[in-house]
Amino acid sequence: MARKPASSQDFETTLAQLESIVSRLESGELPLEESLKEFEQGVKLAQLGQERLQQAEQRIQILLQKNEHAPLSDYEGNQ
Repeated sequence: MARKPASSQDFETTLAQLESIVSRLESGELPLEESLKEFEQGVKLAQLGQERLQQAEQRIQILLQKNEHAPLSDYEGNQ
């Protein structure tokens, strides 16, 4: 299975790959060396996901600071 370079993945792709790794590790069927490689990849993906979340939070803070007097309301979506 070809993987995108970690730096070009979106958050959802990163999360899906991390969930897949967790499932494989939890199965207990991987040899030790492969488990270690998967664990290492999982740590990298978790760090990448955390960075993406922090970036999103920073963007939200910047947007809110630009117009701090703008009223906030619940998202109602298309009804």
